[in-house]
Amino acid sequence: MQNCIKLLSLSVKCNVRAISTTAPVAGKRNFRKFNVYSKRGTRVVKEAQRTMANPPVPIQKRGVRDTGITINGQYVEIPEKIPEIIVPDLTGCKLKPYVSYKAPEVVQSEFTSLDLFNAVYAEKIMADYKAGKLEADGSSKEPSENEQLTPEVALMRARKTGSDIF
Repeated sequence: MQNCIKLLSLSVKCNVRAISTTAPVAGKRNFRKFNVYSKRGTRVVKEAQRTMANPPVPIQKRGVRDTGITINGQYVEIPEKIPEIIVPDLTGCKLKPYVSYKAPEVVQSEFTSLDLFNAVYAEKIMADYKAGKLEADGSSKEPSENEQLTPEVALMRARKTGSDIF
């Protein structure tokens, strides 16, 4: 009789449905989904990353740029690579930082080469023409600093850091 009770209890236990949470956890993991940049790899690989000039697996810097370079194992700081925050002095500025939605929309045409010519040279040419300071070929007898520039120097000034082209 006791054997029957054991079998009965065993059969009842087998029919019970259960949810196992360990089966999915014990499965295979895709480590490429986890951003653990400085944790993966053996000590040999990590040491090679630190010492080699061009390691096979580069060190992940998470978007931070270096402010220097390593020369013969020594880190040399380069002042030009240190970022500067340039903030203009707005004392006495009448403009306000907020623009209301009720403000009229301003549509401005594209700034063309003709607009640039009119802004820089047209006024001087008109003044020279009225004063009679133009030569027979149309050049000025008393050229300004901008009129004396060669094309190479003008291009170099335009590409220089701090110009309005960028």
